[in-house]
Amino acid sequence: MKFVSRAEWGARAARNGHQAVPANQGVKVHYLGGPYSADEHGTCAGYMRKVQNSHMDGNGWSDFAYNLAVCEHGYVFEGRGRNAQNAANGTTTLNRTHFAVLAFVGDSGHTSPTADQVAGLRDAIAYLRAHGAGREIRGHRDGYATDCPGAPLYRLVTSGALEPGAGSTAGGEGGWAPFPGAEWFRTGPRSPLITAMGRRLVEEGCGAYQQGPGPQWSEADRQSYARWQRKLGYAGTDADGWPGASSWARLHVPTS
Repeated sequence: MKFVSRAEWGARAARNGHQAVPANQGVKVHYLGGPYSADEHGTCAGYMRKVQNSHMDGNGWSDFAYNLAVCEHGYVFEGRGRNAQNAANGTTTLNRTHFAVLAFVGDSGHTSPTADQVAGLRDAIAYLRAHGAGREIRGHRDGYATDCPGAPLYRLVTSGALEPGAGSTAGGEGGWAPFPGAEWFRTGPRSPLITAMGRRLVEEGCGAYQQGPGPQWSEADRQSYARWQRKLGYAGTDADGWPGASSWARLHVPTS
């Protein structure tokens, strides 16, 4: 886990400390709920400070609302931290029954988590489980009237793609990118990983691109991946162009 402590991102001290929640039912996943543009990782600590200032000075809360936050680069930022009651789930009861993890994902701009971000969310959930969180992974909207965490991220919540260990066995060795999970591609992601995948498909003679490859998942990506699946010997629904763990492992998509 690429962990960033409160001291490392320059957090303000909480006004009244944190109320302890030694154990609960699990974790709820959140998004920002407004526009967000992905940027270089060097801007992420400043964004954490911006959100904390909004929560403390704008909302009058005692601290950053969430237990942890995950940027688009996969770093896990310490918010209120482990075993602390959050202020994000909607009511005091909901704040005690589930810890809260924020993804740097907006309702416009950067709307689908990157593969690194998905891995970071899994790391964050595993970390909270190691310190008392139960097995549930839910969205903010589960039990509270809100659109949070947005459709693309909520599909990952409900598909099980955020379960720690999901997608960790395919790829990830020798500099190859680990498989981000089948559901991730169906969210229409925009990520450098899509560009890297497309370039590998072209290298394998499977490109169906008139322009690109580029970072936005498209029908050309799906058609190109279907050609790769057929090259591997798959047929029928196994060659529908939606990436799977086995075919991904054999494509050897670089991590950068």
